[in-house]
Amino acid sequence: MPSFDIVNKTDLQKIDNAINVAKKELISRYDLKDEDCEIELNKKDKLIKIQAKQDMALQSLVDIILSKFSKQQLDVRILDLSKEPHPSGKHVLQDLPVKDGLDKETAKKIVQFIKDTKLKVQASIMDDQVRVTSKSIDDLQNTMAKIRTHDFEVPLQFDNMRS
Repeated sequence: MPSFDIVNKTDLQKIDNAINVAKKELISRYDLKDEDCEIELNKKDKLIKIQAKQDMALQSLVDIILSKFSKQQLDVRILDLSKEPHPSGKHVLQDLPVKDGLDKETAKKIVQFIKDTKLKVQASIMDDQVRVTSKSIDDLQNTMAKIRTHDFEVPLQFDNMRS
């Protein structure tokens, strides 16, 4: 039976490239010279740690990172910007986790959206992805088109198309 998977995968190499370019820009930025700013990527935990002396400099670091993500064709929605900066000694720190995979809430929203389309497809949650199956490849392609038009607040990719 034809099927495909809906996933949220991130390319760590592109993220690493974007962070390295952001570090180079940080060195050359005159307005951030005395702010003692740092950007660090933890690939294992998929976490970007940034620090600065002031909130304004920290916000500039976030803006630099977002612009470099855009230039690397990375969707900026993979960063979780909801965590608030917190003070630590002389610095202000902020952690930016990288979203990888679909969380349960987003997967449930996707499945409910697919059911609401009234197409003859079945959607099921499998770990951090959603598998969609149908007897007709046309129904699967229509489902893909409808999912592309809706915003689920995470970048979605379609994987493992099988017929």
